[in-house]
Amino acid sequence: MPTVLLSAPYMLPFVDRFRPVFEHFGIDLIIPEVHERLSEEELLRFAGAFDGVICGDDRFTEPVIKACLPRLKVISKWGTGIDSIDRQAAQKLGVQVRNTPNAFTLPVADTVMGYILAFARQIPWMDRDMRSQKWEKRRGISLSECTLGVIGVGNIGKAVLRRARAFGMRLLGNDIISIAPDFILENGVEMVPLKELLGRADFVSLNCDLNPTSYHLINAETLSWMKHSAVLINTARGPIVEEPALIAALQDGWIAGAALDVFETEPLPISSPLLRMDNVLLAPHNSNSSPAAWERVHWNTIRNLLEGLNISTGDLQLFMS
Repeated sequence: MPTVLLSAPYMLPFVDRFRPVFEHFGIDLIIPEVHERLSEEELLRFAGAFDGVICGDDRFTEPVIKACLPRLKVISKWGTGIDSIDRQAAQKLGVQVRNTPNAFTLPVADTVMGYILAFARQIPWMDRDMRSQKWEKRRGISLSECTLGVIGVGNIGKAVLRRARAFGMRLLGNDIISIAPDFILENGVEMVPLKELLGRADFVSLNCDLNPTSYHLINAETLSWMKHSAVLINTARGPIVEEPALIAALQDGWIAGAALDVFETEPLPISSPLLRMDNVLLAPHNSNSSPAAWERVHWNTIRNLLEGLNISTGDLQLFMS
């Protein structure tokens, strides 16, 4: 009978709903206490005790994966991003890594547009003024007057650009890989080098994967290329932005603002200066919020686990109706 470590934060609140599914397939569960994600040290406490895992952003480094052998067969990641897993080590050691590509494209793209509208129309700040009994008219701007730069023109980046096009924004894109010409032409996207994008955009949306080429892509130097009136939006991964450099740029007025759903350290420490800045909108890594999307990911993650354990998934549909 296989044993599975279930540590995905988005599934843990509903674990009782899924217990009959795991029981049907003869799977025992280990359910640890999770605060956002499991560290290397926390994972090592369970090393050798499970055959598969359903995880969130747990730190499956090479030492952790090695310690989990020979039992560990599959790491089934809840969601899309697998930057917290050493995929090269897993492949070398014969451990499957599975995820759900394109899982949260729509809610994340909606979130980006929400941040753009909030800053352009000054909605959160006018609300604060009114609640403080201040009748103060703030300077807003139409999106048709603005340029959006999207760094990372994958599934989410494309969805952001399509939405922004409907608002009449001028569109810039940047990616390390070639983007399909039909998408570029149909949506009026101008693909430009990073420095040019940062120098022209009123809003910069980060929608790239976290990898060696994107780690601290936004740093003191690249922030210095941005317009003083520009706003940075990060709904991708925290370490794409060198946080101290961003804080300094915001404090010095080098850029006008930032909207951040992700951070280098999560949860965001209470000592972070970001919490005390009026020109920053913050969220707790929540841009994937969508009941419909979560439901698809729940079941696909279970399917990925079963397939990785070489268990037939034929009966899974019985529980999904």
